[in-house]
Amino acid sequence: MSIAIVGGSAVSPAGLGWRGMMDRQPNRATLLAVTHPAAGGFEVPAIPAEHDAGDAKSRRLMSRSARFAAIAARDALREAGWSDRTDVGYWLGVGASGGPLSEIVTMLQISIDEGAVSLAKLGAEGLLASNPLHTFQVLNNFTMCHGAILEGTGGPNGALFSRGAGTVHALGEAIHAIESGDCDRALAGGADTALHPVTWAELVRDGFAERGLVPSEGAGVLALARVGTAVPLAIIEHASVGDAHGAIDDADLVVIAPWGEPARGRLRDLAGSRTVLDLTAIHGEALAATPALAWLAAVDQITAGRSQRATILSLGPDGELGVVVLRRAA
Repeated sequence: MSIAIVGGSAVSPAGLGWRGMMDRQPNRATLLAVTHPAAGGFEVPAIPAEHDAGDAKSRRLMSRSARFAAIAARDALREAGWSDRTDVGYWLGVGASGGPLSEIVTMLQISIDEGAVSLAKLGAEGLLASNPLHTFQVLNNFTMCHGAILEGTGGPNGALFSRGAGTVHALGEAIHAIESGDCDRALAGGADTALHPVTWAELVRDGFAERGLVPSEGAGVLALARVGTAVPLAIIEHASVGDAHGAIDDADLVVIAPWGEPARGRLRDLAGSRTVLDLTAIHGEALAATPALAWLAAVDQITAGRSQRATILSLGPDGELGVVVLRRAA
């Protein structure tokens, strides 16, 4: 496998753009006091209107994650120089989409029966109280679909639920599609926010917050093509989930994206004596977005001449190890 990365884009707590992302101070989150007073995290700073996704009308249909994904897809396509997108595939790791909390609260209040939420009442009355357009904010696949529609990507596509490994699978799907001839060009990445109150409440309930997860958000997207069809930023040699055996042997840089100290220790042990760049220690855990942002951090190091061959290890809350290997283009 040799697939070229010919463009990319990042939306992160350090702002827009992947170049120098790890050298910029991330933006502190101030959204979490209600659900977890001791929590701190990172959020994407305010996006200037001229760099935002779509228009005001289209943004009203988007979840926060979908907005990040749409910006990242647009900018990756622009960097790749792809004006005709009708054959471009698109695979994205996505999280639990979340619309305005007011819509969710209204539905739940109407659906309470004898002190608890009744699914029967939710179906009969609660859903009718919501704006029909709320659907476009909460369906997981629309995290990808909004950007695909805005940018006109007409190739094969898929949205894969991810708390880490699913985003690596999305990259693998894009690579397979190019290699098998399903498409000649593709976008691949991830978008998510751990700061949405519903997602964060779930992470708290499941014990991730108590075990050290620092929530974040963002999106990262790569533009991919066959080697030789465009000037590459870097070459993908390997992408898989589960086993890092042999993937670190010739690396001069290991980018790690763990959540919590046990995962951090495991990935540092795998890296050995090699130079390590730790994404989540600086930017927090953005769930589906984290592996893609780590890939872009590695691309930044390669294009800046700081690495010839980088291995990216991601280990998110899903517990599965993602392994991606990039090298400098000849």
